[in-house]
Parts: sequence; structure tokens; C-alpha cells
Amino acid sequence: MSKINLKDPSKASRERFQVVFLGQVGYPITMFRPFLCWLLLLSIHSHSLLAQEKIVRLWEGDAPGALGKEDQDIPTLTLFLPDESEATGAAMVICPGGGYGHLAPHEGKGYAEWLVKQGIAGLVLKYRLGSHGYRHPVMWQDVSRAMRLAKHHAREWGIDANRIGVMGSSAGGHLASTMVTHFDSGDPTSSDPVERHTSRPALGILCYPVVSLGVHTHQGSKRNLLGDKPESALVWSLSNELQVKPSTPPCFVWHTWEDTAVPVENSLQFAQALRKAGVPFDLHVYQNGRHGIGLANGHAWTQDCLFWLKENGFL
Repeated sequence: MSKINLKDPSKASRERFQVVFLGQVGYPITMFRPFLCWLLLLSIHSHSLLAQEKIVRLWEGDAPGALGKEDQDIPTLTLFLPDESEATGAAMVICPGGGYGHLAPHEGKGYAEWLVKQGIAGLVLKYRLGSHGYRHPVMWQDVSRAMRLAKHHAREWGIDANRIGVMGSSAGGHLASTMVTHFDSGDPTSSDPVERHTSRPALGILCYPVVSLGVHTHQGSKRNLLGDKPESALVWSLSNELQVKPSTPPCFVWHTWEDTAVPVENSLQFAQALRKAGVPFDLHVYQNGRHGIGLANGHAWTQDCLFWLKENGFL
């Protein structure tokens, strides 16, 4: 084979160079350029995802009340952090729905990716489930710890400790409504610095939420949360339309009239309680849409919510 002069810009020389790459396979390199570009883009995309999706355990050791050491026994936060140049400093702890029996990805990671595009950090909570043998107060302990942990690491994660909200859908909406009504100021004497932070969120976003454990509840969620025969006092305390107080943070609540799984009365009664307690809120009831629609390819609620978030200093 004749030698190739790499300094020779002639077409013939370039063509000879193209057929000797990869051990003289004999195929022009131009045939592989689309594939090589795809590999490069895939590499960049994968690196971006790895940079965004950091998983943090809520407790360094075993979580309180852990029934084992499997993945299902380890509550975590998955961090979706916006680029520093686009970050607003706000963050949202996200509680996916799933009837306290599983966690719906589109109501977790799906919401987080949407929020990141707006410059808001999405912190997706993997909380422990009734389907794995857990009952209240474990789920409440997990979301409370998540709020405290986010505040404790606020500077490290590039967020404002005073602008961390909670967001949940369906049963995750019940957990979020529990968080906005059952928070505390923290334990200043605790040896664990995380526990010294308040668990109060700055605001709440409730998407087609289970709120009540009474007449209008979702029975599957209630059973997974409290078991088959819960005491009436416990049912009352976690019927969160009955637990709203003036210190409950502002809330964005939305539902659909068409929802047959979780009746719209859950949102209507919660909004009524917010009104009675003097808590600011946005309530949106849309006529159409099945239960569990999530973002629904840009449903009107997403724009309404962004407008509300801007009004409340999150954008």
C-alpha cells in the first residue's frame, strides 16, 4: 500500500486515508460519522443524567422502624438539580402517588424533570409503603425527614432553605397534605443536626389528592396507610381537611370533575378548610381528565401552577 501524506490536502490522499482506519477495514469513515455523532450525544446525555440524579439516603443508618435492609426499607431522595445559571433557588420535595402501595414514576421523576426546566430543584421522595408492611407514622416520618434534610443541605444543593415546598399526587397528595398540616418546628436539643430543622414546607402543591380518610376517601390508600381496622381517632387525625390551621402554608390544589378513583370532594373540602383558616390557595377543577394523568403532555394545570409559583416567589 502506498504511503499517505497527511500534509497533502489532495482529494486522492484524503480518500486513501479514509479507507485505512480501524485496521484497514476498507470502509470510508464518512459512513460512520452519523453513528459516531450518536455515540457522542449519548455519552453527553448520560453524563448529564448522572450529574442530575444523585440519590441520598434519608438516614445514614437504618431508618426508624425499618423492617429489613432491602431497597424497599431504605427511604431516599433523588435529586434533580437545575444548572446553576438557570436555578431559581427554589426546590420541591415530590411525593409520587400509587395508593401507598407503589410509587408512580410519572408523578415523581416526571414532575422533577418538568420543575428542573423551570429552574426549580426536584427532590423525589422514595417513601416506605404499606405493600411492604409499613403503616403510619412511617410515611409521615419519611416526608418529614426529607423536608429537614433538604433544609440541612440547602447550601450544598444550591437551594434556599426558606423556599422548599412539598408536592404530591393521589396518595402522594395525601402525604403532602399531611406535611402541610402536621409539621413541627424541629428538636433544637437533638444530637442529629438534621432533626433540629423545622419540617414546615414553604408551600404545597396537591394534584388530584386523597385528603380525607372519611366518606370520600380512596379505600386502597386508607388500607395501605392504616391497616384494615384503624382507630377512629387515627382516621380523624389523618383526614387532613379537618387539620388545616392558620400556619398551614399556601397551597395549589387541582382535581378533575371526571375523576372516579379519588372524588373531587377531597380537593373541594380541603380548599374550604384553607379558606376557613385564612390560608391563601389556588383551587382548579377541570372538567375532563381521568385520575392519575400527571403532566398530561402540558395540561392546563401546569401553566396555572407556574403562574401561582411565580406569584409565591418560586420563579
